[in-house]
Amino acid sequence: MNPVSNQTCVAIIAGEASGDQHGAKLVAAMRKKNQALFFCGIGGPALRQAGVRILVEASELTVVGITEVFSKLPGILKGMGTMKKLLKSLMPDLLILIDFPDFNLHLAAQAKKLGIPVLYYISPQIWAWRRSRVKRIRRLVDHMAVILPFEQQFYAANNVPATFVGHPLLDTPLPAADQIFLAGVEGQVTIGLVPGSRDNEITRHLPVMLDTADILKDKLKHVRFIISHAPSVARKQIEMIVAEHPCRIDVEILSDKVETVFERSDVIVAASGTVTLQAAIHGTPMVIIYKVSPISFMMGRALVRVPNIGLVNLVAGRQLVPEFVQNAARAENISSALADMLADRIQLAHLKKQLLALRDVMGGAGASDRVAQLALGMLP
Repeated sequence: MNPVSNQTCVAIIAGEASGDQHGAKLVAAMRKKNQALFFCGIGGPALRQAGVRILVEASELTVVGITEVFSKLPGILKGMGTMKKLLKSLMPDLLILIDFPDFNLHLAAQAKKLGIPVLYYISPQIWAWRRSRVKRIRRLVDHMAVILPFEQQFYAANNVPATFVGHPLLDTPLPAADQIFLAGVEGQVTIGLVPGSRDNEITRHLPVMLDTADILKDKLKHVRFIISHAPSVARKQIEMIVAEHPCRIDVEILSDKVETVFERSDVIVAASGTVTLQAAIHGTPMVIIYKVSPISFMMGRALVRVPNIGLVNLVAGRQLVPEFVQNAARAENISSALADMLADRIQLAHLKKQLLALRDVMGGAGASDRVAQLALGMLP
């Protein structure tokens, strides 16, 4: 028996840690306006805490890279089958998709066949690579709720209904820009290491970050290091990499909100992703790195159509902070960039101001409420 036959039902799919957080904020915003809504789908701890009935754990599906997908293919196929059956049997009143394009566009096709309206929140980065997917989105998605200012123009040019709602990161209360100062005390430097929110990101990024820390230990006096532990990965994985790494430094593993790392760090080394925007709106200078498998990199490089990979630099429209990708993501390059940043405190303070200025570019607070209004308007 369908337990929600008398309720308005919304299916929601978030396959990434950041999507789980943003989806939870959206669910909360929708429930403020309509407490009778029932939510179910794919997600993680944030969506579960928001009251969504989780049918498939997002951690079973999350993967980065073209070749890396094979390791999680059984879980991906199982999750796809579960959700297709749910759409057919439950016939939700709305399907909300959050990023995670290769999986979500398959479900959008199923929803289209069943006549279920589709709201896509947080666009896949098709403006950066695989632009041909915009044709598929135009066929399958009823409305795009986009979070980067240049995305609305991109979709408008391709005849896809889209609304710029601002970035959900700004929905979380932030310290006032004029109250943010360089972290730490005189003579003491703290560097944050933010290797990512997925298992394979940790495996690829953390060793080179530890190599970087080892070099900087010799270059800088009174330097300390903090590793950010994302809740979507096992702390033991980080502990094992640190224990097995031949570095000569002490590091603190912080299993707290990543914002705590921003607040305590003068600069950070961050894996490319949403976390770089989080750091920017907290005024934390950074160096961005990213590594995938060699095959994934070669295939991706042929498809990428943007000059930078870091969201901070893309939103700014210029390279505010250094990026080191794949073979360039070496400890020598990263440590040199960090040392240069820290050597000029006046320039570092100027960079903080430039990063904080992105708050206005990103649309200000209220993204979750604006998406909620869009979603409720699509319900029968």
